[in-house]
Amino acid sequence: MCGKYIVSKSPKASSVSPVPQATDNGHQPQPIINLDHGDPTMYESYWKEVGQKYSVTIPVFQSLSYFANMKNLCWFLEPKLEEEIKTLHKNVGNAITENRHIIVGTGSSQLILAALYALSDSLNDRIRSALSQQLHTTRLVAKFQFLGALLQSYPEITDFLRSQLYKWSGDARCFDKDGPYIEMVTSPNNPDGVIRKPVVNRAQGMVVHDLAYYWPQYTAITSPADHDIMLFTVSKCTGHAGSRIGWALVRDENIAKKMVKFIEINTIGVSKEAQLRAANILEIISLSCQKQRPRDLDNFFEHSHQLMAERWKKLRNAVKNNQLFYVPKFPNHYCNFTNEFTGTYPGFAWIKCKEGVDCEKLFREHKILTRSGKRFGGDAEYVRISMLSRDEEFDLFVQRLSTIHGTGNQN
Repeated sequence: MCGKYIVSKSPKASSVSPVPQATDNGHQPQPIINLDHGDPTMYESYWKEVGQKYSVTIPVFQSLSYFANMKNLCWFLEPKLEEEIKTLHKNVGNAITENRHIIVGTGSSQLILAALYALSDSLNDRIRSALSQQLHTTRLVAKFQFLGALLQSYPEITDFLRSQLYKWSGDARCFDKDGPYIEMVTSPNNPDGVIRKPVVNRAQGMVVHDLAYYWPQYTAITSPADHDIMLFTVSKCTGHAGSRIGWALVRDENIAKKMVKFIEINTIGVSKEAQLRAANILEIISLSCQKQRPRDLDNFFEHSHQLMAERWKKLRNAVKNNQLFYVPKFPNHYCNFTNEFTGTYPGFAWIKCKEGVDCEKLFREHKILTRSGKRFGGDAEYVRISMLSRDEEFDLFVQRLSTIHGTGNQN
């Protein structure tokens, strides 16, 4: 293996369309369930329980300047957010922050672009320097091969920009070209939730680790990640996708400077209001992880892990003894955060239909919107389904899934 977003009538957005009016024959049409996207509204219930007590208020006179800390390499990074990022990683034990530069971005998408620019431009700096010593009039810019495992957004990002520094070269497992390359390693992987490592492993390669899902609610924390460039995002950690805050932990100072320069040119920094909100949220989560936490504050990761475990159990029960669908199984691993063996509960379900069935088409016929495996470089027999919708939406999906039987439509 080398529709339209629907909004409910209530004030809050929903992945379930409004219930249509009854037809002439009296039958009530089924509402559409949109599980194509990964909107993490599952976390809404936890934050409603937290309530206003832990909310942050930003005075109108605060954060007027472009600059947050001129002494910091990332001059637009709010000190409070930097502090809370370090604290959270220390509490969870999922990444090393010592001797790393922290760079904030507008979501991980901007940080991916910044990393690609920094890595490819740094190599070109070395090439230009070497050539200038040999052939003073010759200039050469290497066009990087950019590759990764199954993840739909990577080729879209690179192909959209049409950069002269790099180009998308497909699945890393099929990469057989010479020259410099950048490999994206998403672990746990989106869409299949598998823990991944670099697969090319050549001398001229550089690796970016996208660790958006390396949090205790999704997978066991087996060791702190220790890589040159590591990307995280608030949306997958806390559910606050709308804040558009991500961060990178970068070992090399020169690479970090180039990433900062990219963001400076791209957006002149990152919203301070969003940073301060994210800092407050991360502080609440760290507080909830303490043994002496407030009585009215549940441990965020324990709460979220239990919710994910319940959802995966419901999903498996819905397709139990159904020969039409296959739901992947994951081994248990010892988690250093919970100090016990724990299961894996990805934010997406990578479901396979029986051979010859277009799975996305089958679900669409039952008014369930999913993302086809073809969008990830896979087969039409696979779909990615979000496990992060609101409770009522997920329960409706599971109920409807349990009623789908038969052979399905062929490709």
